[in-house]
Amino acid sequence: MSSRSSSGRWRQRWCTPPLEPLMEGPDPDMQEDGNRPKESSWEFIRDWFRLQRNFGIASGSNFPSSASLYGGAQTTKSGDLSLLLGVLGCPLAPIPLVSEPLSPSHIKDNPNIETSMAHYIIQQYLAATGCLKRPRGEQKNMYATGRVKMIFCETEVSSGKSVKNLGTRSEESGCFVLWQMLPGMWSLELAVGGQKLIAGSDGKVVWRHTPRLGTHAAKGPQRPLRRIIQGLDPKSTARLFGNAQCLGEKRIADEDCFVLKVTADREAVVGRSEWPAEVMRHVLYGYFSQRSGLLVYLEDSHLTRVYSPQTDDAVYWETTIGSTVGDYREVEGSGGGVTIAHGGRSIATVFRFGEEESTQYSRSRMEEEWRIDDVDFNVPGLSLDYFIPPADIFVDPNSNSLGGSSSSPSNSSS
Repeated sequence: MSSRSSSGRWRQRWCTPPLEPLMEGPDPDMQEDGNRPKESSWEFIRDWFRLQRNFGIASGSNFPSSASLYGGAQTTKSGDLSLLLGVLGCPLAPIPLVSEPLSPSHIKDNPNIETSMAHYIIQQYLAATGCLKRPRGEQKNMYATGRVKMIFCETEVSSGKSVKNLGTRSEESGCFVLWQMLPGMWSLELAVGGQKLIAGSDGKVVWRHTPRLGTHAAKGPQRPLRRIIQGLDPKSTARLFGNAQCLGEKRIADEDCFVLKVTADREAVVGRSEWPAEVMRHVLYGYFSQRSGLLVYLEDSHLTRVYSPQTDDAVYWETTIGSTVGDYREVEGSGGGVTIAHGGRSIATVFRFGEEESTQYSRSRMEEEWRIDDVDFNVPGLSLDYFIPPADIFVDPNSNSLGGSSSSPSNSSS
């Protein structure tokens, strides 16, 4: 199969409407109305949560079921799944990977004790996973398949006087295929409950495609996929925490852990902002076992301020994802063996607050269980053509559309 025919079919496959910026949060397209213009991401989510709150206030102590809010049980299921895929489908890490791999010289040459301790912990992590035994540059690509179970738990709404839980627990199962080529290229296909999410990066542009929203390009610097750094590729995890600080120690479950922290700087979060949403902060914590040296827990918090188009009022959205990482096993036939995580569980919350009375808020909770079925390194025949973005990513950078400004290489490169 030639590269030309392969890339041609890829471009033909992605015939989608103009781009909108990728939003790291709930998928807003839970309803569609062909008679009115499509709302922006944050406008739709704001109205959805406001609808739940207002229904609860109007009905006194009896909050409605989520089915009545969505307009039917079938629509509820689709909306819950869209929310799950938007939050847990393909979240990105807060910062780009450091360009150079860590070496022991970083430890002794750095005068900052917190940073030096973090470098030492990362060296222990690389040793525990077997990466230090492999020659530099030997790992060129990676392939992994796995299964997921996504669970929408409930939405908690406070009217200022009472707190009620909306919706019922629902779950969907699915599978995913992930390809990675260093440096910075990856491709993910995730199918859950009849919906399919496809995302990728060619090292410059990060994008996502869903059937309802089409193709979305991420603003700001190029950042890695969170699924890759949660124990699946130890070298990428180490590069992510290359400029981390050690905050001390904390016990997670039965493990005494060192806590490392990385934070997106001001320039990075400003580059990811797009009216009416302003990214305030994005921070990631890694918990590394003192006993084994392995990553056992990953937690990140993403805070966004969303302004009202009519007034200067703003509400805040905080998305938090905590992931337990485990079932470490050595991958055979990978040039010396690498120990990677084969399973884990993530719990995510989307918390909305700050509008009108300070006691009013909404909180949605969702979960994901994942397991790796097959993984391999240095797969023969994998080429750069596999990571070519959809053709509609490359629009006129001088266009006034949201997609044109967000998908240009200058705004998306790391």
